[in-house]
Amino acid sequence: MITMIDLFSEVAELWKADKRRYVKKSSYAIYLIHLNKHLLPFFGSGGAPSEGDIQAFVDQQIEAGMAISTIQSSLLVLNMILNYGEKAGRWPHILYSVHYPTSSKMRRKIEVLTKEQQKKLLTHLDSNFSFRNLGIMICLMSGLRIGEICALQWKDLDVDGGVIHVNKTLQRIYLSDDGEREYILQVNTPKTVSSIRDIPMSRKLSRVVKPLRKVMNPDHYVITNTAEPLEPRYYRDYFTRLMRGLGLPPVRFHALRHSFATRCIESRCDYKTVSTILGHASLATTMDLYVHPGYDDKKRCIDRMARLLG
Repeated sequence: MITMIDLFSEVAELWKADKRRYVKKSSYAIYLIHLNKHLLPFFGSGGAPSEGDIQAFVDQQIEAGMAISTIQSSLLVLNMILNYGEKAGRWPHILYSVHYPTSSKMRRKIEVLTKEQQKKLLTHLDSNFSFRNLGIMICLMSGLRIGEICALQWKDLDVDGGVIHVNKTLQRIYLSDDGEREYILQVNTPKTVSSIRDIPMSRKLSRVVKPLRKVMNPDHYVITNTAEPLEPRYYRDYFTRLMRGLGLPPVRFHALRHSFATRCIESRCDYKTVSTILGHASLATTMDLYVHPGYDDKKRCIDRMARLLG
């Protein structure tokens, strides 16, 4: 039986109180961002949304320039609220499907440094040591995400085995439920099991890290060499200033990860191995992002097939 309490904002409040008991703070914080920033402004004063309402929300988000991935993340939160509303007897079952304009599905071009740009950056990092520069070098040679490098401690670097143990990430978490801007920094385990991984160090990186690791406090963070980590947004700012000073393109920090992966693919590394090093949940993610056969690749494939047939 459906009760009279069926405003979206009211059901969302009930869902929040229920959800926060079962999920990590970091996940709950992300849900709140999508709820407060995207869903409540559109659905908040209405009742149970219809399929038309949800399609209108998608259309509005696309018009505002939101990425498809962001819209889909908001819809995941919306689905949780819809399911809660149904189970709590606040709403009937709501079945819907949405459509995205074909043009909006086009893949955004990923930012990748050229080989020459990457060499220039590595040369600077090699000759201008700082702990923050070391972090950038590690990212270029291992594909770590910014949260992973900010959470990396000296004890995670096994210099004898030549391995980087990736087992945590640093996140800036949104805590407030009342609309106030309140954040904390929190070191968490990665969201997916595949993100917990061991990455071999290159010989060059081992030569840089080995003498340092032996004299550093194992509990200190690598890019600060203190007991306190550096917030990812401040590290992004440092990277932006560094790239500008070197006359290199104003790419995002994540371009280091893209550049690492691209160099691996260009080196004919096995796709599954690259996917595992990156900590992707599936090989499909790696293939979609980095594997784009050119004409020469296609021609070699056709020639091999023809030779097989004699």
